Amino acid sequence: MRVANLAGRLVLLAEQGALDVATASGGRLPSDPQKAFDRWAELRAWAEVAEGDPIPVDDQRLGPPVPRPRQVFAIGLNYAGHAAESGVATPEFPSVFTKFPTSVGSPRGTIDLPSAHVDWEVELVAVVGRTARHVGDADGWSYVAGLTVGQDLSERRVQLRPPVPQFSLGKSFPGFGPIGPELVTPDEFDDPDTLAIGCEVNGESVQYGTTGDLVFSIPRLISCLSSVVTLLPGDLIFTGTPAGIGATREPPRYLRDGDELTSWIEGIGRMRHRFRASAPSGLAPAAGVPPR
Repeated sequence: MRVANLAGRLVLLAEQGALDVATASGGRLPSDPQKAFDRWAELRAWAEVAEGDPIPVDDQRLGPPVPRPRQVFAIGLNYAGHAAESGVATPEFPSVFTKFPTSVGSPRGTIDLPSAHVDWEVELVAVVGRTARHVGDADGWSYVAGLTVGQDLSERRVQLRPPVPQFSLGKSFPGFGPIGPELVTPDEFDDPDTLAIGCEVNGESVQYGTTGDLVFSIPRLISCLSSVVTLLPGDLIFTGTPAGIGATREPPRYLRDGDELTSWIEGIGRMRHRFRASAPSGLAPAAGVPPR
């Protein structure tokens, strides 16, 4: 099953176009994409037999398939190559931080740059489909509603500002967590554990990898997170980024006014964003702290 947020309404995607879920179900299922996750099993069962008149999909009207998550988790250093370029050892336990929910944005559009130190991090995002607590690794996939593309955009000065790094703040400016263009259930993939992933800046490939290289798989992340917190339907898990970020290049490279960023994952689709300079945020530089 493939679903999307089309102009604020939940739609089921097919080759012929989009089926408005609320309309096609006679109002039995919600029009609000966020509310779908509280009735995910019912939506999946209905989608097997859904009928209706499809409507065209205008990419510019697509919103985040999970517009208002209650919790947004992110995993650092979850590819060995990214850990190596950051100058740190591959972790033995998931390195977890959060992105504040107001950072979630659409798969298309323009994002403001609060400084000249904003970096890209393409990521596979797992969406929780049912309440999870103390889940074993073997059952992890059964708690995943679907997968989507994400960008963990990062303002490196705030993220790494001494004396204590502020990962959650540095990665939570407005629009710094875009997701989309659609949400795809795991059964749609030949192998959901191994998907090609990458991103481009102005057409130049800057990141390329496979999710098969994740240090901690999605089932392992579900297990580790749910051993500490309760995961809720519609929660997001940004699973980490492969090597190729801008901060570790020589010289460092960051997003600039007018840049176009394309983020993609095999079998899910592409996000496209333009960037524009905004008023400086007055952030202090982070001297002597290695980028991650």
